[in-house]
Amino acid sequence: MNNKQLPTLGANSFESIKQTNEHGAEYWSARDLQFLLGYSQWRRFEQAIERAMTSCRQSGNKPAYHFAGAGKMIELGKGGQREVDDYHLSRFACYLIAQNGDPRKPEIAHAQKYFAVQARRQELNDQVTADMERLELRKQTAEEFKALSGAAQDAGVQSKMFGVFHDAGYKGLYGGLGRDGIKRRKAIPEKDNLLDRMNATELAANQFRMTQTRDKLARDGVRNQSQAIQTHEQVGKEVRDAIKRIGGTLPENIPPDEHIKEVEKRLKGAMPKLELDEREAGGLLGQDGHDGDADDGR
Repeated sequence: MNNKQLPTLGANSFESIKQTNEHGAEYWSARDLQFLLGYSQWRRFEQAIERAMTSCRQSGNKPAYHFAGAGKMIELGKGGQREVDDYHLSRFACYLIAQNGDPRKPEIAHAQKYFAVQARRQELNDQVTADMERLELRKQTAEEFKALSGAAQDAGVQSKMFGVFHDAGYKGLYGGLGRDGIKRRKAIPEKDNLLDRMNATELAANQFRMTQTRDKLARDGVRNQSQAIQTHEQVGKEVRDAIKRIGGTLPENIPPDEHIKEVEKRLKGAMPKLELDEREAGGLLGQDGHDGDADDGR
């Protein structure tokens, strides 16, 4: 096979030679990958494999998990066959071979680009997942803030004291810091809604504080403004103590995250561009299925 006949590495050709082992794991035959990467001599390609195995070990991974020695039967003239050395390679192993291949070969350059795109796509998928989690938590926290305000009213908190009531919860959770103190500590602009600058972990802690306060106000039958404010601060302290016990980062020490509106914009731009493989696209069917207002916690 001459160079003009060598197939180029792309989504279809690389994925088309993928196989599945007895454990259900995907793998590639080194003998098949050899020609795809522009190597006519096995000896040269095996040198690239050895360099890749070294890189695998240096990266803290076990080569045995990604490079498995195997034999492969090849066709000879007149219908004969002969067994030759081969490797079963994981996707990570294929990536390392491309990174350690001969950069003068256009096939290697193409492979490096291909794996770079795949890695970037995974990064984007991971980012989308994290963005969706944070956005959902932000929405849930906004709803919980409204529900807590209703519970506070039922517990006897007057409208003009809502700011004091909500600040009490922050002070309990943030070691004495109210909303304004938290913003100053984290250098968050006054115009920004505090919840809009919290990451997923901080949002979850505040959501828990709110739900537990709402439940306790109802459970204890609180009907006194001072008692309701005290209850909110005490629940905040309890949540803070729980974070300390498990060794978590105290909320005042969590850096502010980018504004939630930036997350929304990124999601709107990223969602249409997501490309799922056949397994992911099947969802639950698998491969068988082809703002800064005070009324929400500023």
